[in-house]
Amino acid sequence: MIEEKTPAAAPEEGVEDFAALLAAHEATAGRLQPGQKVEGTVIAISGDNVFVDVGIKVDGIMDRKDILDAEGNETVKPDDKLEAWVIGVSPQEIRLSRSMSGSGVAALEEARDSGVPVDGRVAAVCKGGYTIEVLGKTAFCPGSQIGASASDAEGLVGRTLQFVVTRVENRGRNIVVSRRALLDRERQESLEALLQTLKVGDTVEGAVTRLAPFGAFVELAPAVEGMIHISELSWSRVSAPDEAVSLGDVVRAKVLSLDKDKKGQVRIALSRKQAEGDPWQDVAQRLVPGEVVPGKVVRLAPFGAFVEVLPGVEGLVHISEMSWGKRVLKAEEVVQPGDAVSVKIKDVNPEARRISLSLREAEGDPWQDAAQRFPVGASVDGTVESRSQYGLFVTLAPGITGLLPAGVLKNSKNAAQYSKLDKGDAVTLIVQNMDPAARRVSLAPEGSEAAEMAEDKAWRQHARAAGGHSGAGSAGSMGTSIMAQALQKALQKK
Repeated sequence: MIEEKTPAAAPEEGVEDFAALLAAHEATAGRLQPGQKVEGTVIAISGDNVFVDVGIKVDGIMDRKDILDAEGNETVKPDDKLEAWVIGVSPQEIRLSRSMSGSGVAALEEARDSGVPVDGRVAAVCKGGYTIEVLGKTAFCPGSQIGASASDAEGLVGRTLQFVVTRVENRGRNIVVSRRALLDRERQESLEALLQTLKVGDTVEGAVTRLAPFGAFVELAPAVEGMIHISELSWSRVSAPDEAVSLGDVVRAKVLSLDKDKKGQVRIALSRKQAEGDPWQDVAQRLVPGEVVPGKVVRLAPFGAFVEVLPGVEGLVHISEMSWGKRVLKAEEVVQPGDAVSVKIKDVNPEARRISLSLREAEGDPWQDAAQRFPVGASVDGTVESRSQYGLFVTLAPGITGLLPAGVLKNSKNAAQYSKLDKGDAVTLIVQNMDPAARRVSLAPEGSEAAEMAEDKAWRQHARAAGGHSGAGSAGSMGTSIMAQALQKALQKK
């Protein structure tokens, strides 16, 4: 005998509808709550209602007057995005509003209980805060709750802003509102959304919103800022943030850390320079020894000056490489921080992050064409540089010094005239001998004879006083010149 199964009873239509609505309500209630800010897409505008898709099965409904401007024109259309506040949740719909509307104590209490913001006009500055006109009533906003700096206090008067009602007492005689609470709420929502995707090492982009002595703040999301420390603003040396960025600049930065402070606030540390990459990575390709490049003096040291030749890349100009014309004892005798200069690349060592530069070689060696500029027998004008027992040292051009030997002066017809010359005096002489290799120029009045040994001793003394590069050759070149002259004399006598 086959037992016949009794079919299960079908649910009644009303019960099924109720169960579906209940399930939808439970799902909705778990995701949206009164006072929560949402973003949605306008589906349709019909009659006095605006239907908005907020990303769940139940549509949001907003009063049409919420989208009208002062002239009564609609500010949005179907498919437009908008932001609104949840003011009510039910199985059939989600009630939305741009802000709490209405008037009187009941509307204020409803706004307080739901957390939905209200539009308020800043009427005046008063003791301890501001007087706010809201929903037909006068409210008070403490100065600490306005969410603006003290310098902006006067500029808020007359503006209409959104506030959260925090207190309604004595039948509306004591109403307190806060704008800061609303900003903190929006910031927290933006921060939570940002932290879902943001991680250390990411590269982000934002606008500079604030500058402080220690760095710059960048807005990464509405009301959410990250901070770039002054040391992370640029590979170049920065003494103040405004040297690297300005308010409103859109910058790229690398996320260094996401930490919470003692109050539970999330701190986002950023680095602008690390987002740009290490400038030393390709410095060997960008700076070639022998090239002359522009630079900026960034700091001085006892042994020379550091010059920035690329953003974040500095090289050293040793004091011995600063001038052809004089012995430099301190770098500040030639350059100052901030000076724009041209330097010659002498050596590049990317591994050690060192670059050797020359200021004087960028100007060119003055002895390179000295033989053409001051040929033997030519009349030249110069300035007395110094006087010694061996004669007068005369500057013919920057980096080129000639000697008028004492023996030549003694035998000159105008010896008395030359004996009166002092440092800085102008004088006209004849080039008697030119030796670019030894960096020597012998001078004389017309018709005079040179005293070679005394002249050679004078050059050695001058080279020591000038640091070995001011118009004099090296010790080796001087020794070679002396030997050559002695050999030439011996051959002549023989």
